Amino acid sequence: MDALPADDAPTTESADSADPGIYLQVQRFYARQMQLLDDGRAEDWARTFVHDGVFAVGGEAVRGVADIARAARRTTDRFAAEGITRRHWIGMLTVDGKPDEVTARSYAVVLETPPDGDPVFRRSTVCTDILVREAGEWRVRHRTVTRDGLD
Repeated sequence: MDALPADDAPTTESADSADPGIYLQVQRFYARQMQLLDDGRAEDWARTFVHDGVFAVGGEAVRGVADIARAARRTTDRFAAEGITRRHWIGMLTVDGKPDEVTARSYAVVLETPPDGDPVFRRSTVCTDILVREAGEWRVRHRTVTRDGLD
């Protein structure tokens, strides 16, 4: 296939309005945040939300770091008791906003590996977050998770 000259190359409008530095910061935020959850560090993961942050999934919402931590702890403990390792994979990220507040939208898939070692694709979701800077760090103000085929 012949390459198009640069001035003839097709263009697309990007949904991303955040500068590349902010985009990279948000990617790093998600890498750290999801590893905290997958490592069973529910309380540390919950602290990536603002104090009155919201986590909404399946039509139900949990508000506040303490309640988010309790809900995450119940889930991580249940999977640990069953010997299941969970991994969240975030991709197709778009970031739109200003330097101190962005809307980030991504696809997230959840893999579960039981004790026999054969991973299972468990869930496909769309995650929409409002992220804000708090003390120089990105934090989740509001997260909505929409589960493919369920919500």
